[in-house]
Amino acid sequence: MENENIAYSIKRSARELFRRFGYNKTSVNALAKHANTSKATIYKHFESKEDILHAVLMDYIQENVQDILNQNIQISKLDTFFANIILKVSRVTYTVCNEFIGWDFIRESANAQEYLRLLSEDLEFLLLSSFMNNKLIASTIQEEKLTFLIKSSKNIVFSFAFTAVSDADVKKNFISFQKEILPYLVQAALNI
Repeated sequence: MENENIAYSIKRSARELFRRFGYNKTSVNALAKHANTSKATIYKHFESKEDILHAVLMDYIQENVQDILNQNIQISKLDTFFANIILKVSRVTYTVCNEFIGWDFIRESANAQEYLRLLSEDLEFLLLSSFMNNKLIASTIQEEKLTFLIKSSKNIVFSFAFTAVSDADVKKNFISFQKEILPYLVQAALNI
């Protein structure tokens, strides 16, 4: 139990520091100081700072996805329902990467590219399992179709990082995604 408390404390501190200063500007020394522990203890629980980031991001995304899925879900129109869910999850994903990592760091670092690939795969698995564990969603769409919808949407949202120069670009990209792309992805997934 104490190991879980220590790991939780490290992740909580990392979440705060990564969000405040960004992943690249937060040192393991600063993280150890903020978590009231030592570097050795951090490395006992996590292999690297990147592993801490990954744990923080996945926890944060899962919390937000569960909040979205636990809202009073009512499916009156399947296409509208799935478009709204995917849009909300896409915004959470983009925001998390923007706030915790910083897209400038991702664009400039070769290591970040590999990490982004890993994050993308784990995110896809987390979303698919979260959605399929929701009985209402699982009963309305086949897993293969949901996989298509999640994978396509995720890839498009991650591409925003590499094409957006400013926050205004991101807003335009999300509006375009919501109005011009997402409806067709949902229709394809639902065979409407």
